[in-house]
This record gives sequence, structure tokens and C-alpha cells, in this order.
Amino acid sequence: MADFFDALDDKHIAMIGKQPVFFVATAAEDARINLSPKGYDAFRVLGPKRVAYLDLGGSGNETHAHLAADGRITLMFCNFDRPALILRIYGKGRAVLPQDPDWAELSSHFEMMPGTRQIFDIEVESVQTSCGWGVPFMEYREERETLKKAHRQTDPEEWVSKYQDRTSSIDGLPTRPTDRFIAGE
Repeated sequence: MADFFDALDDKHIAMIGKQPVFFVATAAEDARINLSPKGYDAFRVLGPKRVAYLDLGGSGNETHAHLAADGRITLMFCNFDRPALILRIYGKGRAVLPQDPDWAELSSHFEMMPGTRQIFDIEVESVQTSCGWGVPFMEYREERETLKKAHRQTDPEEWVSKYQDRTSSIDGLPTRPTDRFIAGE
């Protein structure tokens, strides 16, 4: 059975804080549905009605394109330990890039990582919890350092050039590329 809430409460925030992975889903009209797993220490609860996550350059920029076109986003957290629980955050999001005026304030909530491309700022519209009884028990072992390592080894000018070329999604929706390399660690 699912329960809905207007905002995140302390129990929700505690559960989110224990999860090493979360999932992001977005969609736009006439485009594929995008569903991405996210790891690292990249998620922040900024208030009961506002969350954000740090995004590194990777295989594409679908979330950015979908949010620019439609704004809708769903985030899902699964507790792979006890108690069984699935938590979804439904909201409206936007990409904040390093060249944007509100980057300094928003980025102050994160430790920058190599390859940081943008931060997604999300207004929470509703929260849903459900039992999660079908989710298996799993143990967290460690983060994969491969993506951060690849970004650390990339020349900053090559990185900006590579991501400046990504001005559209796989379905041709426009994105705003970052104009700078964030070195992080």
C-alpha cells in the first residue's frame, strides 16, 4: 500500500541519507523515457520541499533536456536492508550550470567532484512511500571510482570541448552545455 505526503519528513530524510544509490526518471513529449541510476555522495535534501543532486558528465544529458522541455522528474530510493521501503519524490526540476547566477549558492551544499557538469534543483511536489517487500536484500560494498578517475585524467579544455558538443539529447531535444570544467577533489 502506498502513502502520499506533501513534503519530506524526518523519517524520509533519514532513509534517503542511508542509500548509496538512487534512480532518476524523466520524460518529455515524443521522447524516450529516461531512467538513470546515480551514486556517489551527490544527493542533498535542502528542505522538506526542495532537493538537489550533483551531476557528472557521462553518457548523455537526457535529464537536462527533459527538464528543459517538460520539468517533471521522479526520484526513487530503495532500502535494500531493513525495513523494506521504497520512497519516490515527484517534482519539477531544472538544471543549474556553473555559469548560472545561482550556481554559487547551490553548489555550496556539495563537495565538487571531477567532471561536475551541473546540479539539478528540484521542487518537491509530493512524496510516496510503498512497502518494498519485493526488493531484495543487498549489501553495499564500495563506490566505483572509474567515472571520477576518467574525469581527473581529462584535460580541462578537452572536457569543455567534449561537453560543448552535447547540445541535444538522443531525441534531439536541446540542452545548455556547461562552459567550464569543475576539477573537484
